[in-house]
Amino acid sequence: MVDLDLAAVRAEFPALASGFAFFDNAGGSQTLARVAGRVRDYLLSTNVQLGASYEVSRASGERVAAANRGMAAYMNAGHEAEIVLGSSTTQLLANLALAMKSTLAPGDELVVSRAEHESNAGPWKRLAAVTGAVVRWWPFDRDTLRLEPRDLEPLLGPRTRLVAFTHVSNLVGSIHDVPAVTRLAHAHGARVLVDGVAYAPHRALDVRAWDVDYYVFSLYKVYGPHMAALYGKRELLAELDVINHDFIGRDAVPYKLQPGNLNFELAHGAGGLFEYVESLGGKETAFERIAAHEEALCAPLLAFLRGARGVRVLGEPSADRRLRVPTIGFTVEGRTPESIVRAVDPHRIGIRHGDFYTRGLVEDLGIAGAGGVVRASMVHYNTREEVDRLIAVLAAAMT
Repeated sequence: MVDLDLAAVRAEFPALASGFAFFDNAGGSQTLARVAGRVRDYLLSTNVQLGASYEVSRASGERVAAANRGMAAYMNAGHEAEIVLGSSTTQLLANLALAMKSTLAPGDELVVSRAEHESNAGPWKRLAAVTGAVVRWWPFDRDTLRLEPRDLEPLLGPRTRLVAFTHVSNLVGSIHDVPAVTRLAHAHGARVLVDGVAYAPHRALDVRAWDVDYYVFSLYKVYGPHMAALYGKRELLAELDVINHDFIGRDAVPYKLQPGNLNFELAHGAGGLFEYVESLGGKETAFERIAAHEEALCAPLLAFLRGARGVRVLGEPSADRRLRVPTIGFTVEGRTPESIVRAVDPHRIGIRHGDFYTRGLVEDLGIAGAGGVVRASMVHYNTREEVDRLIAVLAAAMT
């Protein structure tokens, strides 16, 4: 397999020319120049409302429709009508929960993992509160810090309607077995919703191969504009309530799930992500190269942290690309996460501390009072030289 042309990759991201080392990518990646260029072009040439008969409106509508088609291909959905674009993962999941309201009855059960970002926990708690449904919490394994199917099975029953869980924890980085969990949930008649935000920057998406019912991720964490995409099986989206204007029909997917519509210029900008992935050899090849490069970046940082006194690395201890992505959360005995990060800040290296809105996991680990974790998160445009810089600075900061 041909390695990534890292010089060509980094040239696609103007922010990298500053020499600042970005290791807060799980909070938001740098943006492709071609994405920004498309956003600018839309605003300066086709910035009109959709749906009119005049030429520029038709051109604008085609640009937005192309974004839906492109995203369907990117996620390997069966049809463009299975894609709902919106402002953020948080908003799309809140909208989805609202649209499910009439499908639930008192006593129905929603299984939600304790490893969730609040985006994929809050909507289901609120939905249960207004429908009389019950939230059942799927615990993570205390030894591996993974979501294990064996811990899910006792929670499933005839009233289980949905299992909501994360593909990768934004705090831990370990990859969960989505196909296995999906098969188990489906065997009990439940539907599956997967939060792919922390997975999507690192691996190819294939919602049909996984057979998930819903899948969501944020484009601004995958080198694109600040928006998100939700996949849903076509027949499931069709049965959801209308949360747009009351005269919009139930069959108007995705529009019935987009109150206020989507952001047109950002939708057009997303095409830059699809073009970029194609320039790296197409989706499968691109992400194979990305995963290999990221594994090589992750290994030395993990080795340093595992060997450092008083450091606890959360989750998968190896850099094996089959088991984790290069999002690393760790704690240092006797030091607050904030103190470590502030010691790193002056060196023009961006890392972060906190709970990253994964409150349930941090509370269950007993580290909420200490301020959560230090998190360093890499993506494919990072370099080994940047990793070595980070290691050197951390070594000094932790002494």
